[in-house]
Amino acid sequence: MDLHTVAAIAVAVLFLAGLVGSVVPWMPGPLFIIAGALLWAVVTDFATLGIGRLAILAALTLASFLMSFVSGAVGTRRYGGSRWGVVGAIVGAVVGLFFGPLGLVFGPAIGAVGGELARGATLEGGIRSGFGALVGLLIGLVADLVIALTMIGLFLWWVWV
Repeated sequence: MDLHTVAAIAVAVLFLAGLVGSVVPWMPGPLFIIAGALLWAVVTDFATLGIGRLAILAALTLASFLMSFVSGAVGTRRYGGSRWGVVGAIVGAVVGLFFGPLGLVFGPAIGAVGGELARGATLEGGIRSGFGALVGLLIGLVADLVIALTMIGLFLWWVWV
């Protein structure tokens, strides 16, 4: 097997991992995709993927990460949460990083509920805010998948068209 074939297989594996990672909260899907694109760029001496195109993929990766962190907070706000609930959702997302997949899924919701209860809201209001954080997380995962598919689509367009 020549180098390009091996690289193409590695890129395909990284892209597949990126797609899985875009819907699994604890896997950095876009990082796998940009790693595959960078590998291809290096192997082909940047013939089809230059610095500008890699910068576009890097910007999409950054957008995906930012969206992952703020989606729970936005969901909290949309479901009637106060600033306390939004801050709680963000803190819960950060703390959830240390507790694996379940922490990433439930951290923003628990944080939103805790933030609302700390400000003196009713348990019902806190739970509504926590549910909003979960809805926001789900929307964020769908957006991550769309971004991952966009990144792969751009790569394929740039390389084969």
